[in-house]
Amino acid sequence: MKQDIKSRIQRMFMQDCVMAWFDVLLLWAVAAFVLYDTLAFVEDGNIRMALYVSCGILVLFNTASVAAMTTHYAEDKDFIYGLDIKHLDANREEAARVSLAAAQGRA
Repeated sequence: MKQDIKSRIQRMFMQDCVMAWFDVLLLWAVAAFVLYDTLAFVEDGNIRMALYVSCGILVLFNTASVAAMTTHYAEDKDFIYGLDIKHLDANREEAARVSLAAAQGRA
């Protein structure tokens, strides 16, 4: 049973990491698109530089925050995901119990 929980924790952790980094890639793509599209309307060099810098800061800080988050989750994943699994299992058992009681006509 202990190995089952470890594999469930690892699977949940990997799903969260994949989605977090997918979101970062999506943010980079959207920021690049918005920057490219916005620069077509901006002629002032100072404003263009401010747009480049602000876009760079946005994606840099967001990427760093996701890296810190995934590192923290990796260090503490047994506690974080173990608690999630405990509650998911308890909710699943309660739903099965209620469903069985309803099927037997004593809800």
